[in-house]
Parts: sequence; structure tokens; C-alpha cells
Amino acid sequence: MSYSRAEILKTLKSENVTFLRMQFTDILGHNKNIEVPASQFEKALDGELMFDGSSVQGFTRIEESDMLLKPDYDTFLIFPDIVEGEGRGKVARLICDIANPDGSPFEGDPRGALKRQIEELEALGFDGVSAGPEPEFFLFTRHADGTPTVDTHDAAGYFDLAPLDRGEDARRDMVNALVEMGFEIEAAHHEVAPGQHEIDFKYGPAVSTADNIATFRYVVKRIALNHGLHATFMPKPVAGINGSGMHTHLSLFKGGKNAFYDEKADMQLSHTALNFIAGLLEHASGMVAITNPTVNSFKRLTPGYEAPTNIAWSASNRSAMIRIPARRGVGTRCELRMPDPTCNPYLALAAMVAAGVDGIKRNLTPAPAIQRNIFDMTFRERRRHKIKELPGTLQGAVQQFSKDRVMVDALGSHISEHFIAAKTEEFEAYRIEVHDWELDQYLTEY
Repeated sequence: MSYSRAEILKTLKSENVTFLRMQFTDILGHNKNIEVPASQFEKALDGELMFDGSSVQGFTRIEESDMLLKPDYDTFLIFPDIVEGEGRGKVARLICDIANPDGSPFEGDPRGALKRQIEELEALGFDGVSAGPEPEFFLFTRHADGTPTVDTHDAAGYFDLAPLDRGEDARRDMVNALVEMGFEIEAAHHEVAPGQHEIDFKYGPAVSTADNIATFRYVVKRIALNHGLHATFMPKPVAGINGSGMHTHLSLFKGGKNAFYDEKADMQLSHTALNFIAGLLEHASGMVAITNPTVNSFKRLTPGYEAPTNIAWSASNRSAMIRIPARRGVGTRCELRMPDPTCNPYLALAAMVAAGVDGIKRNLTPAPAIQRNIFDMTFRERRRHKIKELPGTLQGAVQQFSKDRVMVDALGSHISEHFIAAKTEEFEAYRIEVHDWELDQYLTEY
């Protein structure tokens, strides 16, 4: 929905909104906001609100810290009472782009990085890219002092109902709140693992989708807290069961029509679709650092738990990194299955678009689709089909990212340098830590 400055001010007054959140994300994808009272609404709407960028991960050095928040009026919404808690006054939000003090776009803004990639795509004559995410999450109980556990309060599995699915009430409250905020929810259900859930919302333009992912994560966590639960998007919080992913469906449109669909082509996939798929495959090893950005992400990307580990595509097989869902016509799309919901949605979608655009520009052709279960193939069979593996650790993924010029350019030098530094530090901290597994394995044996 489109809003003008005057319409927002009128709504803020008529709805008795007492605080306005100016929301953005840091490079790692954490939601940040500056909340202003009614006396500052006009200043905030005019993009005159400044903040200290040196206090935000990956933004600026202390000697150049002043940054401006430029609100996107079309992202205006009022949080429902179920999220904020009744009796505290209404709270609204606007998602912002980050600007330098002179008003020019800040090169380290993740939302800006995605917008730049959309412009690259539009320069090729496309209307834009549609993205539809499927974010999964776990609901865990809390200790008496409120700290989270990794104990779930149900024993349900895929599509189960109550009483096995004891997260049903919390999930319904999440859906109701999201619908009230303008989300079009397509499905909500229990996932494979105990305590694991999925809520799918309708696809949309990439920037709007990234905005929705950021908002979705906040709402899920807040409503879980209302139910005395802890919601986590951590990819693999419990060993031995399925982890949480964020499969992302992608399609391009041109002249109002789905550019991935060609009725007369093999599998009814257009040449553009094949180029785009080839680009995703070509840059998968460098892209996975962005789409799966934590040490824990690679605990999910292991064989045996449905998450892909092989760089391949298939028209049906879910063991491949890219799957082509059966629907054709306007619904023709590819499903990228390796991302997880810890990613910065703006950077992840920017990387996906950049990879696909490179495939189109270079007229890349993917290797033949794999219809067998890749997990059942031997090493020699995978090599015969030229199937490579994704990096197995965050360290390996960051190394591949740093060597992929398309991925680095997609994020820009500022974001790339700060991202590499942050993730290298994260892996090094993990590497030198002594973990419980090591104590269990070695303490009495040696």
C-alpha cells in the first residue's frame, strides 16, 4: 500500500499512536530502531532524524558516525495490541534507508545493496524479481527466570494437530497479528521436528519481501514471549533432528508476464529461467556465506536431514539445492533450498539476484537436472554428474565469498569488508572455544 506524508501524519493522530519506530538492519541482519514520540513525528517523516552509525555493526567509524534515517512511506504500519501489550499506547513503524549527512545513500546500508541489484535487473528490461520465503523456527520453553531452554513443549511432526502440536495457539496468534499488519498468510503448520513451525506468506517484490522477513522475525519472537515461550530462528538448535531453513522461491517478470515460463520449452522453463538457475549454481559456494551466515548454519547443511549439501538442480527432487515446483504459467519459479532464517534478508536476496543476473548476462547454461536422490549417489556418481558440494564450514564459505567477484560487488566493498571481518572473527572465536563434545570425548580418555 502506498502512503503520503500527510496520510501518515493523519493516521498517526487519528489512531492515537504515541511512538513511531524508525527501523533498519545492521549488516548481520539484526533489527535496529530509533523510537520517537509524537513531538518528533514530522522531523522523522522528513528524514531529518540522525543517529550514531559507529554504534551499529559494520556501519561507520567513530570519527564519521552521523547518519540519517530516510523513511520509506510505503512501509508504514501500526503494530497490533497483541504484539505491544494493551494499555501502553499504539506504536507504528517505518522501515528506513540509511543516508550520509549530505543525503546521499550510505554504501553500507543492506537495504540499499538490494535496491542496487534490483536496478541492475531492471536495466536488463525486467520488471523485477518476486521472492517468496518459507521461514522455519523452533518454539522452546523457558526456565523459571525467563532464560530459554532447548526443550520443546510438544512431540508433534509434520502437519500434526493438537494435542501433539502444542504450539498451535501461539502460531495462531502470530498469524492473526501478521494478518492485522497486512501480511497475506498462505499457510501455517507444524514442521518435521518437535517444536518446529513454519508460517508462509505470499511472495512479493524482493525489497518488500525482505522488509516482511525482518518484521516477521520480530513478531514471531514477541508473540512467543507473550506465551511464555522462546522462538528461535537458529538453524540447528538441537542435534539429531531437522534444522530450520528458509527456502526462497524466485521468479522474474517482464512486461507483466512470468519470464521463467515458456510453454514450448523443455519442462516449460524459458531460456531466461535456465540462465538464472545457472547463475545461482555458479555462485552457490560464494553465496552461501550470505544465505547461511553463522557457524551453526553449517550444522544444518549436512546429509540426512533434508537440507541440501550439493550444488545441483532438479525438477522435483528435494535433495537438490534448487528445485523447480510443479506449477507453471504465472507460478513458474525456482526454489533455492539452502538459505536459513539467520541471514540478513536484504543481503541474501541481493546475492541471489546478483547471481541470477550474472547467469543472464553471461548466457550461462546449467548442467542437466538431476532427478535421482543425490544423497543416495556415491561420490563417483556425483562426480560423473559434475555435482559439487557446498562449503562445509563458515570459514570455507567466507573464503569462497571473498574470491567471488560477483558476490563481493553485489554487496559493495564496504559491506563485504565488514562482513568478512565479522564472520572471520566469529569462526575464530568458535574454533578456539572448548566445547562440551570435546570434554565428553577426551577428558577421561586422555
